[in-house]
Amino acid sequence: MPLENEDPARWRGQQVNGEVSSTPRLGGMGDPLSWGTPAPDISRMEAMAEGWEPGPALGDGDMIPGGALQRAGQELGQREEALMAELSELVQKVVKSSSWWERHGVDISILACSFLLLPAGFLCLRSAQAIPFLAGVLTLGVVHHTLTVKGSHLASHNALTDSKSWSKVWAIFFIELCSAFTAEQATYNHVKIHHSYTNVIGLGDSSTWKLPFLNRYIYMFIAPLAVPIITPLVALDLLRNVEWKAALRTLCCMFLGLYCHYWLLLHVSGFQSLWSTLLCMLLTRSLLAHPYIHVNIFQHIGLPMFAADQKPKRIHLMSLGVLNLPRNALLDWSFGHSLISCHVEHHLFPSLSDNMCLKIKPIVSQYLKQKKLRYNEDTYTSRLRLFLQRYEELMVHAPPITELVGIQ
Repeated sequence: MPLENEDPARWRGQQVNGEVSSTPRLGGMGDPLSWGTPAPDISRMEAMAEGWEPGPALGDGDMIPGGALQRAGQELGQREEALMAELSELVQKVVKSSSWWERHGVDISILACSFLLLPAGFLCLRSAQAIPFLAGVLTLGVVHHTLTVKGSHLASHNALTDSKSWSKVWAIFFIELCSAFTAEQATYNHVKIHHSYTNVIGLGDSSTWKLPFLNRYIYMFIAPLAVPIITPLVALDLLRNVEWKAALRTLCCMFLGLYCHYWLLLHVSGFQSLWSTLLCMLLTRSLLAHPYIHVNIFQHIGLPMFAADQKPKRIHLMSLGVLNLPRNALLDWSFGHSLISCHVEHHLFPSLSDNMCLKIKPIVSQYLKQKKLRYNEDTYTSRLRLFLQRYEELMVHAPPITELVGIQ
C-alpha cells in the first residue's frame, strides 16, 4: 500500500499518510499482553483522558473567544466520532456477512494444530541425531509461542468465542496454564490500559518494556532470552493485586503448566538430568522471544505520544500511534495477524479475531487514506535499524508529548 513519505529526519524508518502541522515527537509503548503494573483508579483516568477536545489550528496573532474555540473543538470532536462510526459500520457489514469459520474457526484451527504438533515435538527430542533434535526444539518453540502469544492475545480480547463463560475459561488456560501469567492483570493491563490509552504517557505507553539501564545490543539481542524466567516472576509479584481465590488459582495453573512441560521432557523426551531439562525448557520457551520483544516496541515506540488530558479521539489516536509490519509466515502463525500486519485494524476493532482483522484490512486502509488519516507501515528490518541507531532517544529518555494543533 503506497504511502506518502515524510521528512526522514523526523520519521526515519516509517511511511505515513496524512499530516500533522506541528512536529510529531517520539515516545513509546509496548503491545502484546504486557507485564504491566497494578491497576490504578480507572474512573479517574477516564475522566482525565476524555476531558479534552482538539481545537483548530491558529495562526500567529489570531484571537478567538473562548466560547468559539470550545465550539470549534466540539465540532471537530463530533467529526472524528462520525468518522469512527462510519468506519465501524463498514466493518460491521463485513463481520455480519462472515461465517463462523471466518470469525473464529480459522484461528481455533491454528491453535488446535499446534496442540496436535506437541507429541511430535517431544518425540523428536528423544533422538541423539542433531537434525531431529533441532526439529523438536523448533516445533516446541513455535507451538509454545502460538499458544502463549496468539492464544493468550485472542483470549484476552474474547475473540475465540462469542460465549463470555468460555472466553474466561480460555483466558485462564492460555494465559495462566500456558503462559505462566495472571489472567486478571494481563487482561487489565493489555485491554483496559494499553488499548484504551494507546501511546498516552503514564498509562498506555507500556513503560515496563523499557529497561534504560541496558545498552542497545543487550536489550535487543540478549535480554529477550530471559523472558521465560522474568514472566512468572512478574506474575508472582502482581498476584498481590488480585483476590486470594484468583491468586490461588493462578499459582496452581502456573505450577501445573510448568510441571507438565518438565514432566514430558523427562518421561517422553528422555532427558536424564534436572539442568538439561530446564535448559531445554528455556530454549524452547525463548525461541521466538526476540521478535516478541521487538514487535512490542516496533509498533508503538517512535510514534506520536500524548498526555492523558490532550489526546485525540479514538480514530486519530489509533491511526497516529499504531504501526503495521509486513506479512511474515512464521510470525503470522505464532503471533497472529493482529499483532503483525493488522495491528492498526486490531487497535481500531480489538474484539475481532486475527483472521477477521486480515479480512477487514483492505477496508480500513482504504478508508483511512481516503480521509487523509495516517496508516503507518514499515518493515521489520527498517524498525530494527531505527531502534539500534536511536536507542537512547527512543528507549532511555522520557518520551516528549506530541503537539496536537492542526490535526484535520
